[in-house]
Amino acid sequence: MKHLVRDIFRTEGYVFATKAREIAASHGHKNPALLASNENPFPPSSHALEAASRALSTVHRYPDERNEALREALTLHYGSHRFVTGVGMDGIIETIIRVLISPGDSVAVSQPTFSFYGIAARAQGAEVVPVQREADFSVDPDTFIRAAHGAKLAFLCSPNNPTGNATPASVVGEIAEGIDGLLFLDNAYVEFSDKDYLPLMKNYENILIGRTFSKAYALAGLRVGYAFVPAWLEPYYRRAETPFALNRVSSAAAAAALADRNHTDAIISHVTEWRERMTAGCHLPAFPSSANFILIDVAPMTGEKAVEALAARGVIVRSCSSFPGLEDHYIRVSIGNAWENEMFLTEVNSL
Repeated sequence: MKHLVRDIFRTEGYVFATKAREIAASHGHKNPALLASNENPFPPSSHALEAASRALSTVHRYPDERNEALREALTLHYGSHRFVTGVGMDGIIETIIRVLISPGDSVAVSQPTFSFYGIAARAQGAEVVPVQREADFSVDPDTFIRAAHGAKLAFLCSPNNPTGNATPASVVGEIAEGIDGLLFLDNAYVEFSDKDYLPLMKNYENILIGRTFSKAYALAGLRVGYAFVPAWLEPYYRRAETPFALNRVSSAAAAAALADRNHTDAIISHVTEWRERMTAGCHLPAFPSSANFILIDVAPMTGEKAVEALAARGVIVRSCSSFPGLEDHYIRVSIGNAWENEMFLTEVNSL
C-alpha cells in the first residue's frame, strides 16, 4: 500500500536530533549536555505547574474552543490585539497555510531557516520560492519583495532559526509594504531579543506575528502557539483550525506562565549572559545571536562530523545540514544550564 503515499513524504520530513544522543549513549554518557533543540533548560514557572495540575481534573470535558482564558491573559499582557492559538508554532503555520494556499499557489520562504515552512507548504500543494539571505544572513528587502511577487504567503523568521540574527522592524515593514500576500513573521525567539515588532500590526493588514510558549516560557512539552492576526484574517483562521486542538492543561499552564514575569525575566537574563559568554569563549567563528542559541562555523569539518565528535564527548548539538540554503559546515548550539554550557566550551575548544 506504500504506493498510496504522496511523493513529498517519500523523501522529505522534519529532521530530529536523535542520532547524536545515540552516539553519546554508546560512549557511556548517561547525562549528556542537551544543546540541540533550543529548549529552555529550566522547568516551567511553579504557577504554570499548579495551573496545569488543576486543569487535569477537568480533562474529561473538551477544552474551550476559543481558549478564552488564554486569550484574556494575552490581552492583559500585550494589550488590545486579535489572537489565535494553535498546537505550537507548527499548528499556527499549518492552519494559515490551510486558509490561504491551494495547489499551485506560491509561498516565499526566506532561507536558511526552519525547514517546516517549506514542508508544510509543499504538503498543501504549494510551489515554494526560496529567498536567499545575504552572506551575513541579513535580509535584503528588495530581493525578498522581487522573489515574493505573486506569492499568497511569505515566511520570515526573526530572530532567525538557525542563524540567530534579528531583522530590523523597519525592514519587515518595508517587505510588508512591497509584497502582495500575507507576511508570516515567526517570532519564536523574540523574547531573547531587543526587537519590538508589534507596532507593525497597526500599520499593515498583511502581517501575522507568530509566537510560542516553548522557549522563554519553558512549555515546549505542552505545545502552545499563538499569533497576533489582522482583523480580516481571524474568522477564516477559526473556520480552518483543527477543532479543540489546544488542550485544557496546555492552555491553563500558558496563561499562568505568561503572568509570572519574574520567572521569565530570570530565564531571559540567564540566556543573554551565557549567549555572550559562549560566543566569546568559543574558538570557532560564532555568529552574533538574538535568540537562545548560537550558530557556529566548524569548517573545514562538516556539521555532521562536528555533531558526532561532540556527541562522543557527551555534548549534543544540532547539525545545520537539513536547513535549506545553508552550507554543511555549521552547528547550532542552544543555551543550556551553566554546567552544559561550560562542558560545551571545554569540548568544542578541544576539537
